[in-house]
Amino acid sequence: MRILAIDLGQDKSVFCDFDTQTGEYELGAFAMELKRLRTVLSRRRPDRIVVEICPLAASVYDLGLELGIDVEVGDTTQDAWKWKNVKRKTDRDDAIKLARLSALEQINRVHIPPRAMRQWRRLVEHRQTLVSERTRCKNRIRALLRPEEQRLPGGKKAWTEAVRAELWSLARPLDVCPPTELWRGMLEIELQRLDALEELTRTMDAKLDKLAANDARTVLVESIPGVGWRTAEAIVTTLDDPHRFTSRRQVAAYAGLTPRRYQSGQMDRHGRISKQGRRSLRQALNQAAWSTIRHNAPFRAFYLQLGGAQKARRKQAIVAVMRKLLVVAWALLRDGRRYEARGTPPPAAAA
Repeated sequence: MRILAIDLGQDKSVFCDFDTQTGEYELGAFAMELKRLRTVLSRRRPDRIVVEICPLAASVYDLGLELGIDVEVGDTTQDAWKWKNVKRKTDRDDAIKLARLSALEQINRVHIPPRAMRQWRRLVEHRQTLVSERTRCKNRIRALLRPEEQRLPGGKKAWTEAVRAELWSLARPLDVCPPTELWRGMLEIELQRLDALEELTRTMDAKLDKLAANDARTVLVESIPGVGWRTAEAIVTTLDDPHRFTSRRQVAAYAGLTPRRYQSGQMDRHGRISKQGRRSLRQALNQAAWSTIRHNAPFRAFYLQLGGAQKARRKQAIVAVMRKLLVVAWALLRDGRRYEARGTPPPAAAA
């Protein structure tokens, strides 16, 4: 078998053409363009391509599928990728190491969803970025008003149409503001930015609503009381194929919701959650968990059973709800069925 291990770079990539029968290899480099990579593949004709997970890995994966070549995308969170005790690290060393690990079948493969799913997931995450920026914009407006003794109401009451009209009455174009009232100019800039962010968010929500409503998997996850379209699509786009997981623990670990474990001799203790995987999924699950315990009786009972009513136990309990929510959603996707709370009577048979 011939393995072409590639250490991908933004401008230049280094490859190692490795022969598993003889152990011999040949090194080379090419400008990081897909047409150059296509030329290398046509000349080398490898049986397998190996790359590390990175922003460019998906494009290489798509090209390998097009050419009928097995593509192995390696998980860089493994111990084999820890370099703190290595005295030399170069692109060539990385490529050789990739090839040898692949030959020994020591690479943990990363699942690469289809291109359409990846694009949908990026749109979901981009929308979360806009929402975060909108929150920061609102906080900056509050910070501008506080020294001027112009306080806003708490929560959503601060952003009603009446309050916004009052804010616009305080704002002025920056070029006409005197030196003692520059805050009015900054306020106008932030209000303009807030309006733009909200318009962009509405545009993205409209597109995401169409994608979610036309996807049967998202409809299944959204059937859980307390789970909306945004959380459902975050779960669907992250898990992609539910059948690649064999247990609920695998699903929770994939989202970084399982505890770290420290074991040495007689010591065996569990720490905080690993927080591996996509942060955007955990953010969506966190928001959905608080909504679920308000609208879903079984989940609320589970939350209270874990001590959610106690302030000291609230965070641990909500993380457990997040994990349970994700596992339930995975089970719905795996089995292709809608949510039914335990104890719910089955629907009556048709006459």
